[in-house]
Amino acid sequence: MAKVSIIITTRNRPHLLGRAVKSAQAAGTDVEVVVVDDSSVDETAEVCSSLSNIVYVRVERNQGVAGARNIGILKSTGDYITFLDDDDTRLEKSLDLQIQALESDSQAGLVYAQALQADVDGVITSRVVPRYCPHGDVFWELLARNFFPCGTVVFRRSCLERVGLLDHDIAGIDDWDLWIRIAELYPVRAVEQPVMIYRQSRPTSGQGTSDAVKIVRMSARQFQTWINLPRAAQASARIRQTAARQFSRNIAVHLTLDMGRALVKGRIAHAAKDLACLVQSHPGRICTYDS
Repeated sequence: MAKVSIIITTRNRPHLLGRAVKSAQAAGTDVEVVVVDDSSVDETAEVCSSLSNIVYVRVERNQGVAGARNIGILKSTGDYITFLDDDDTRLEKSLDLQIQALESDSQAGLVYAQALQADVDGVITSRVVPRYCPHGDVFWELLARNFFPCGTVVFRRSCLERVGLLDHDIAGIDDWDLWIRIAELYPVRAVEQPVMIYRQSRPTSGQGTSDAVKIVRMSARQFQTWINLPRAAQASARIRQTAARQFSRNIAVHLTLDMGRALVKGRIAHAAKDLACLVQSHPGRICTYDS
């Protein structure tokens, strides 16, 4: 049994897959790499057959990222689990560092770290995210914003016995939802150094998070579920209202930045869509909850 399983989901991007797999294999001393081919219709299967020391799972019906990740989890054997997108890469020995941090705290449910950002062409920029890594009890901070780069998170398999798998109905924020459910019950560890390189999402990149308006609207709907999780439901009205305001503020910032990028690129229709969503996203509309 491997100590940590890296789940890589892929669909029709064989030119990227090999690099991701090799980086995953070099990320730790006891690593299982599970590649879930989410019904690719190109040469992905042939590429996977040429890759050594992987667990290859072929899905004939498209499951989406969350569904494919769940399949990978069920096929994996590691005590710890992490995800890696096929266009991202892990840094060498980075998993060993994170596992050491997680094993130093038996109560912690997961450990996350910083990531180096690359542009849509894969060129590494000077940006490191997040700049600051909150740790310990981060439940309320996660309700306001997702500051975990997905590919940096390593969590205990045992956490899934209490919180369940990813929700495939909220693809794009399925990882954020899982982190919130884990952070509600467990403290979180952080490693304040980069452990991976991730490719920045843009409207033209084809990534699941590239549609800002879709993600914002989905997040707003899901917030109603998060604010009624047992821990949040038992909190005072003041704490819940503060969480709602912080969530709404971060949503507004996200939309404003996306709108600015769209205007710079001359995508007027895209910017107008962002603006319309922004108008609808004030606390009185987007962050209501049952008190």
